[in-house]
Amino acid sequence: MAAAALITENFKFVSLFFKSKDVMIFNGLIALGTVAGQTAYSVFAFDCPCSSRRNYCYGLAAIGVPALALFLVGIMINKSTWELVSECRLRKCRKLSGVAAFALLGTIIGRAVVAPLTWVVISLLQGQAYTCALSEFVDPSMVEGFPPGQGSELAGWILVAGMSLMVFLILCIKRCSSPLGYLQEDYWSLYRTNENTLFQHTAAVHARVLAAENVRSFFGFVALDKEEKEQLAEYQVARPVLSTNWNRVTGVYLYREKNGLPLYSRLNKWATYSLENNAEIMEKELDMLN
Repeated sequence: MAAAALITENFKFVSLFFKSKDVMIFNGLIALGTVAGQTAYSVFAFDCPCSSRRNYCYGLAAIGVPALALFLVGIMINKSTWELVSECRLRKCRKLSGVAAFALLGTIIGRAVVAPLTWVVISLLQGQAYTCALSEFVDPSMVEGFPPGQGSELAGWILVAGMSLMVFLILCIKRCSSPLGYLQEDYWSLYRTNENTLFQHTAAVHARVLAAENVRSFFGFVALDKEEKEQLAEYQVARPVLSTNWNRVTGVYLYREKNGLPLYSRLNKWATYSLENNAEIMEKELDMLN
């Protein structure tokens, strides 16, 4: 029993750790997936044409084109990208300061470059595309002090070292410029993770219940599985949410306080003002503060 309790507590601790480090874990999984993809590409798809005036373009394309594609995909799947788009569409970015815009763009780009940088680094370390590209201009045997194939590995490690130093400096700047202490910063991260998870799950249930009500009103009945019947029995009514409320909780948000109390998100701010039944002030401050 004691061993089982110990295992359970350790499992809870590990689960909490991974939930609090979701961004780090997600970036790590992206990097591992990119490594696997690049390795598979090198083994099964890469084929240097060994032809004058084609090697250079083919080698650079093998490094740069997939990296560019991965970067664009990273931009598109980032939730912050569409928050910025919504901010510009709904509020014309009038209240978005230069510092806030720089911080948000830095976050978007920082997450999007994980996969392309991993692709470039692995390509340089393996050296196939690099060697193919420069084979028209450089004869490795003519370069003193470098065995054949070592030039690309040197470039790869230089890139790794440079990016590591840049990430370290960015993290230092972020911590030094944050208005919050370390513990509250960590709590804010936990709050955002939990709010997003609960919001998405609740939105899915709300949409299902609302759809079931509309289908029943049309057909006179609705075909549901066991889980959906339980949800419909528990949440009998799902009222549509006003568009103005959707707009109030959508868009870019930076940390704010109200009378010393933290407001961790647009949803947190909306709920705070809603409890006070002060719709006028809520509307005014939601438009003024971003």
